[in-house]
Amino acid sequence: MLRTVPNAISHPPPRQAFIQGITLDGRVFRPSDWAERLAGAMSTFRPGGARVGRSGPIGYSPYCVPNVINGVKCVVVSEALRELEPMAWDFVMNFARDNQLQVADACLLPDDRR
Repeated sequence: MLRTVPNAISHPPPRQAFIQGITLDGRVFRPSDWAERLAGAMSTFRPGGARVGRSGPIGYSPYCVPNVINGVKCVVVSEALRELEPMAWDFVMNFARDNQLQVADACLLPDDRR
């Protein structure tokens, strides 16, 4: 039996911006932990808001995650962050612009390899 998901077609998943650790002139961006630092600064932006103290989660926000793609350090920023907190979105995009980092708009597909 085929089941459909309501509104699946009318509400596509958010796209993502890939901030790459390569400058516009092709140099590797330094320091080497820039992606973890940027994602760490965004860690409080979470679905349902930030929880602090002992009950608060430790880790990155699902809206701003460091990653390595094709050997290039990146930060994957969900477009949903723009809706949740426009100033946080502006912060990460301005970081990329100010440091002349390459940015690509795309959608990260899940890795189905097991």
